[in-house]
This record gives sequence, C-alpha cells and structure tokens, in this order.
Amino acid sequence: MPTAFITHSKFSEHEMLPGHPENPHRLRVIGEHLARLGVADFLVHVDAPMAAREQVERVHSASHIENLAQHSPKHGLAFIDSDTAMNPNTLEAAWRAAGGAALAADMVMEGKVNNAFCALRPPGHHAERDKAMGFCFFNNVAVAAAQAMQAHHLTRVAILDFDVHHGNGTIDIFKDDKRVMVCSSYQYPLYPFRNTPSLPGRLVNTPLDPGAGSDEFRQAINDHWLPELNAFKPQLVLISAGFDAHRDDPLADLNLTDSDFDWVTDKAMQVAGEHAGGRIVSCLEGGYSLEVLSRCVPAHIKKLAAL
Repeated sequence: MPTAFITHSKFSEHEMLPGHPENPHRLRVIGEHLARLGVADFLVHVDAPMAAREQVERVHSASHIENLAQHSPKHGLAFIDSDTAMNPNTLEAAWRAAGGAALAADMVMEGKVNNAFCALRPPGHHAERDKAMGFCFFNNVAVAAAQAMQAHHLTRVAILDFDVHHGNGTIDIFKDDKRVMVCSSYQYPLYPFRNTPSLPGRLVNTPLDPGAGSDEFRQAINDHWLPELNAFKPQLVLISAGFDAHRDDPLADLNLTDSDFDWVTDKAMQVAGEHAGGRIVSCLEGGYSLEVLSRCVPAHIKKLAAL
C-alpha cells in the first residue's frame, strides 16, 4: 500500500517574527526536494482538514482552546511566549495541523495507506494539555494517538520522539494514560529544560549530553527504547519527527548525521512491522536547517514508502 503525504497550503501562511527559525520555508524545501527526487509521484497527497473540536478536546482543555481563540489577532502578531506568536492565519493552521494528524491515524487504521507522513506547521510536541509553548499550539501527535484510541479502539499506542527537544507536551497529556508509551530522546540541558524520570512500561526518556553523537544516540535507542517497545507491543507507532538533533542544526548541540535519521526510521519500522502491522504515522516537529530538512525528510519518507 502507498504512503500518505498530508499537508496544507494554510501552513505556509502561519508566520511569526522575521527570521524566526520555525518559518514557511521549512515546508517549501521539503516539497521541492520530494518533487525533484521523484518521491512525490509515489505518495498519496491529501489536504489536512480542520480538526473536529472533540478531537482536540481529547488532549487539550476547553480553556486552552478558548484561550487560543481569544488571542488570535485580526492583524499583526499576538505573543503566547517570547518566541511563540500567532498571526491571523495561525489558528486555522493549528486546527488543520491537528486535523491532518487525526486523518493520518484514520487512514492508516482503516488500511487506506500503509503509513503516513504529515508535513505540519505549527509543530506540536511542546503543547501541553493547558498550555501553548515552544512554537506549538495544539499537540498534533497526541491528537493522532487519541483518535486512534477513541475511533479505532486501540489499547497500546507508542509515540517515538527523536526531536532534539524533550517532548514535554506529549508526556504531560498522556502521563496518566497506560495505553500510551512515550519514548523521547533529547539534548539535556536544553529547552524546555525538563528531564522527566523514565517509568517502566510507560515512559522512556533518554537525555543526551551536549555534543553527543551517533554512538550515544543509537545506544540509547538500542538499550532503552527497543526493549520497552518490544515488551509493550504497540498496535500503532506514531513518530514526532524532529530533525534538529542534526549536527548542522542551528538551535542545538547534538551531532547526529543524515544516516542516524535513516537508522532510527528503520528501527521504528521494525517495531511497527513486528507488532503493529507496519502502521506508522510520522508528524514533522522541529528541524531548522533548511539543508538538513531538504535531505533528511525526503529520506525519511522514502524509507516509509519503501522507495
């Protein structure tokens, strides 16, 4: 079966400050290189719909949803924190990012595609149940997980987060939900300066020191993620796919290379193949070097699509 590629033109209308690292060029270079490499021709292209309110309310409080609506500006920018702002197009983009992730879960669970990559903006993994932060407004991967559990009655969903920043929002949302295992690899100390202890069978945190590279990253996955995942036996694998742990990314200090992202994609696919019928939904999170995104995201999608 094919791989879905879910995105929307509205995502490019969400802009923050001039020169902000989380900007519309991120999706532009991904799309251009997918086309140049011929990968786009093999994907099922789908526009991200607006999420239903009930889909977002499964993972965010009503007060959080209303707060974002009240802050959405008619003109200019409204700041949520010092580096997270809304323009007049942000709120629709955030609802479509959440909706795209939920749709991806449905498409994969209904057997319409084998797996999906969601090229989303704004990203989501820092958004907590009651708080937008760190460039994130709604937690897209959490919406996908909740959709899979509610609509498709799954009882074991794994979220693999290899963004360079700790997946604090995802952990906050699912901290009391035994149906979800979250594995998060991240540089520490680094924003958001959280280092939650691991919890066997539920949460696998693998912090990496600044300057760590391939050996440390792969050892953490092999020694900590894979044993827990194989014991958990997920029915669906979700990925918070951040590419900012790359040595060329400007916002962090890890030293991963292109091959490390290929490798961790292979590992995710092996877990999904063993336990989840190959079902994967991958959602773009961070990654702020356009050169890195232009190489690593198409390579990640090629792996998913077996091209």
